Amino acid sequence: MKLQSPIKLKDIASLIGCRFDGNADHLVLGLNEINKVEPGDLVFVDHPKYYDKALRSAATTILINKKVDCPEGKALIISEDPFSDYNRLVRHFYKEVYSLRHISDSARIGEDTVIHPGVYIGNRVTIGRNCVIYPNVVLYDNCTIGDNVIIHAGTVIGAHAFYYKKRADRHDKLLSCGGVVIENNVEIGALCTIDKGVSGNTVIGEGTKIDNQVQIGHDTVVGKMCLFASQVGISGAVVIEDNVTLWGQVGVPSKLRIGQGAVVLGQSGLTSSLEGNNTYFGSPAGDSREKMKELIALKKLPFIIQKLDEGK
Repeated sequence: MKLQSPIKLKDIASLIGCRFDGNADHLVLGLNEINKVEPGDLVFVDHPKYYDKALRSAATTILINKKVDCPEGKALIISEDPFSDYNRLVRHFYKEVYSLRHISDSARIGEDTVIHPGVYIGNRVTIGRNCVIYPNVVLYDNCTIGDNVIIHAGTVIGAHAFYYKKRADRHDKLLSCGGVVIENNVEIGALCTIDKGVSGNTVIGEGTKIDNQVQIGHDTVVGKMCLFASQVGISGAVVIEDNVTLWGQVGVPSKLRIGQGAVVLGQSGLTSSLEGNNTYFGSPAGDSREKMKELIALKKLPFIIQKLDEGK
């Protein structure tokens, strides 16, 4: 999320009552979580496992819960609870205003686009030309839909990120202020869910086709001309390159990358990133030919055990 105007480090720190390390006039240009940071952004980190990643990231202001050496050209804000203080900053700079109309006054809809009854279109939603939005689709705030897009009935685009910090007595929610971008010539089936980015955008690339009942998590970037069959589940911050095919019930954990042209066969579960131009199967997913050989060998196991017992 980019700020409307740059804010000085001393003023950001003052808003959340924290001390800082760095030039008091150092400028903060935006707030972003670690997967989307750019120069000028503020990012938070609250676990030693991710200190180095945050300090070495493109972010130039780090909201952190430990006093460490400040990298050159950057600034630190020292907080007892960076997660909560980051949420306080989001609340301050991102004022969520709810539209209670079926179609928000701030929505923009292109020529020859058909909006069926029961559709909800939120604030700052843009829909391109020659689209069809079927009944009971919900487009939350900050969604951008390209030209020639079809969205089937009951699909929800732009719901909040599933991103929580577990406390002793509750789960704290990281506030979502990002959006969703659906590029040209995309078709999305019925009852799909595509979550908005925490602070950036979830993106569905041009020409991608998505079957019914598919879930795509926050900040995931899907390339062009991909094909996802029914009940595929994709977690947050995944990168899927162009021309990837995921068959039914494939599961993809967060922050993985699937290379261009990869095919993942049905009911496979990924545990690591996959290179492109190959076919994968199984859980954990691996080269499909090798996995099939393993299954054939497994079928022979009872016979092998029986022969071994007979030879005793």
